[in-house]
Amino acid sequence: MAEEMGPLLGRGTILQRPLPSGAESEVNPRVVWFKRDLRIRDHAPLSEACASGESVIGLYVFEDLLFQHHDMDAQHGEWILGSLKELKESLAERNIPLVVRMGSVLEALEELNNAHGVSRLHSHQETGLHHTFERDKAVKQWCLVQGVPWNEIPQQAVVRGPLDRDRWHHQWSQLMNQTLIPAPEPLTVPPPEIERGDLPSIEALGLTHDLPAGVPRRSPLNPGEREAFGVLHSFLTQRGRAYHREMSSPLTAADSCSRLSPYLAWGNISIRTVIQHTRMAIETHKAAKKEKDPQAFPARALRAFESRLHWHCHFIQKLETEPEIEFHCFHRPSDTIRETTGETHVRLEAWKNAQTGFPYVDACMRALQTWGWINFRMRAMLVSFASYDLWIDWRLFHPWLARQFLDYEPGIHIPQIQMQSGVTGINTLRMYNPLKQGEDHDPEGIFMRDWLPELKDWTTEELHAPWKVTGERRNRYPEMIVDHKEAVAEARRKFSELRRTPESRNAADAVQLKHGSRVSGSSRRRTAKPKPAARQTELNFK
Repeated sequence: MAEEMGPLLGRGTILQRPLPSGAESEVNPRVVWFKRDLRIRDHAPLSEACASGESVIGLYVFEDLLFQHHDMDAQHGEWILGSLKELKESLAERNIPLVVRMGSVLEALEELNNAHGVSRLHSHQETGLHHTFERDKAVKQWCLVQGVPWNEIPQQAVVRGPLDRDRWHHQWSQLMNQTLIPAPEPLTVPPPEIERGDLPSIEALGLTHDLPAGVPRRSPLNPGEREAFGVLHSFLTQRGRAYHREMSSPLTAADSCSRLSPYLAWGNISIRTVIQHTRMAIETHKAAKKEKDPQAFPARALRAFESRLHWHCHFIQKLETEPEIEFHCFHRPSDTIRETTGETHVRLEAWKNAQTGFPYVDACMRALQTWGWINFRMRAMLVSFASYDLWIDWRLFHPWLARQFLDYEPGIHIPQIQMQSGVTGINTLRMYNPLKQGEDHDPEGIFMRDWLPELKDWTTEELHAPWKVTGERRNRYPEMIVDHKEAVAEARRKFSELRRTPESRNAADAVQLKHGSRVSGSSRRRTAKPKPAARQTELNFK
């Protein structure tokens, strides 16, 4: 048993030792394992454990396999630490200690079980990457050997096991309509005496900010459950008034978008809470509109936001249904469409360091690196440019991009990047023209000048047509790394050639059957050319 789990144990192995004698062994607490659910409201495992009448211990483990993985950045660690500080206080008010450990979950569970005899383990289900899936299999086996029941409860409308896509939306609606779970009342049964552990530092976790020299991280958001509800309230009552009009512009999106995505990604608030509060706000604004209240939102604003919330679980379901997409394209014939050469890595570094010679692309990249967030259209354009203009395989840049996104959620990140890269086999190839994007969304060049101070004396015309700049001013900024028209024409040619093959068409049909959205009660089949599985094209829904 220990040999089977050794790689997941980090510094130790599983040892089956007898419980110590004395009162301490009679406590038999329930353990609530916190992961990406750092809150106390609408938290079913916590509520279930507290309703048992037994003592309850909260557990968070700074797992080596998570914090040393290639998708983890210091900004994620800082967010988790801030969230845990509040969670620890909230649990303490309810007579629940939060035990903090480093290393592996199995070591932590073994320690608690040996000292106190864990009566039951409670947690949310998690749809993550391969290493978390393997960890959960090891935890399941440990629970079986130790005789500790493990209650895993869905946190989102993601179906584990056999999936009926035609009924998926109905199941989603059922879960989202369930009554929100309040924070638990303080427990009367005392918790066991236990070393709770301190929150580590970022340095102790070995995390750094993966940024070019001189670029700071300055997220305008603060972590935690209270902050999540404050951000939600400000959006539904003030900032969201023009969401439907202003979510695409780099000049207005930071205020007009909800900015809830990191709170959802790390579980400071549940998707069900956001949906139900949004629906209540819609009704409130409708009533205010009837009373001719000038503060009432236009109907389209929050309806547009609500429609995007529907896609959250839809994309996470794709990773749950087919975990292999972490390593392969949805559409397997696309696995080898992009070759990797020395030039590929040169282009990748230019893209990462905001040195592509396309001002709008580079401005978006610098904003992302500083804030840890940009709006959906800017994200899609960055991925499109890397995929089609620079012809870079998505597997080369997705871990790095994950480190830049404060709101990184694997189940959204990977399917969306593949969709933008054209390797699902069923989505329209969306090749954004970065120059036109700048003209459409930053026509006066305000955003570009803010993030590219080396171009502050360029005219607006020059920002949208960099090839017109000559002389010393041109030497401050690199030449355009590719010819956009030529690059996307070549990309279209290669995809067109691939998609004409029988192997490609058959693979696309299989993808549509397994992952395609359902607009009615029956599954749809492609008949001629690949059709989009959905109209959603964003890498972020809020």
